[in-house]
Amino acid sequence: MIGIKAGAKFVSAALLMAALSGCGGDGGAADQTVPLESYTPQQIFERGEFELARSRTKDAAFYFSEIERLYPYSEFAKQALIMQAFANHQSKDYEASRGAAQRFIDFYPTDEDAAYAQYLLALSYYDQIDEVGRDQGLTFQALQSLRTVIEVYPDSEYATSAILKFDLAFDHLAGKEMEIGRYYLRRGHYTSAISRFRVVVEDFQTTSHTAEALHRLVEAYLSLGLTEEAQTAGAILGHNYQSTDWYEDSYKLLTSQGLKLKDRGNNWLSQIYRQSIKGRWL
Repeated sequence: MIGIKAGAKFVSAALLMAALSGCGGDGGAADQTVPLESYTPQQIFERGEFELARSRTKDAAFYFSEIERLYPYSEFAKQALIMQAFANHQSKDYEASRGAAQRFIDFYPTDEDAAYAQYLLALSYYDQIDEVGRDQGLTFQALQSLRTVIEVYPDSEYATSAILKFDLAFDHLAGKEMEIGRYYLRRGHYTSAISRFRVVVEDFQTTSHTAEALHRLVEAYLSLGLTEEAQTAGAILGHNYQSTDWYEDSYKLLTSQGLKLKDRGNNWLSQIYRQSIKGRWL
C-alpha cells in the first residue's frame, strides 16, 4: 500500500485470528486471555493489517502501536510505526497520527517512507481545515508541513498532491480574511474591513479572492468618501479582472458617481498599481 515490505512469509488470516482471538478489540480494550507478548511482531503486524482490511482502524492502530512498544528494535517496528500513523489518520485521530508520523521522521529520516510520513503529518493538519470557521493555526501548520513535503521530497509521489493542497490551504486563509472583512463591511466598520481586504490584496493576490477584495475596497473607500483609493482599486480590478462580475459591479458603482477607474493619488493601492501594472518599483 505504501511501499512497506515484510521480510517473512505471512501466516494465513484464519490462523492469525485463531492465534490472537483473545487479544485487542476496540483499541485493545477487550479482555486479553493471552498477552500480546506471547506473539511475534510479525503476527501482531498481520493482525493490524487484518483489522485495516475490515476497516477497524482503531483496532489496527492499537496492534501497530503494540509492536512499537513490545518490539522497538525488530524489523517490524519501523513498518508498524508508519502503519500506525496511517491507521490513526484513517480513524481521524489526527493527534495520534501526527505523533507517529513525527516519530517515524525522527527515527528514520532517510527511509523511503519518510516522504509519506511527512505527508501524513501535513494531512493531520490539513484535514481539519475544511471549514472556514476552524482555527487558522491549523491552516498555518498545514502550510508549513506541506511546504516541507514539496521542498524536501520534490521527487516523491506525494509532492504533486502537496502542492495542490498547499494552494487550497492558502486560498482558505484568504477566505477567512474575506469572511471577517465582509462582516465588518456589513456593519459599517469600514476601516476594519479595509484592513482585512488589504491583507488579501497584498499577501494573497494569487488566490481566488483577490477580485472580490478589490471590489469590497471600492465599496468601503467610497463609503468613507476616499474616492482616489476607490478609483485606484477599480483600476487594478479593471486591468487584472475585467471579465469578472466584481469588475462590472465596481464599474457601475464608480461611474454612477461620475468617477473613473484610474490610478489616483499616492496611496498603498497606487503603489501596487505602479509596481504590478506599470512596472515602476518605487
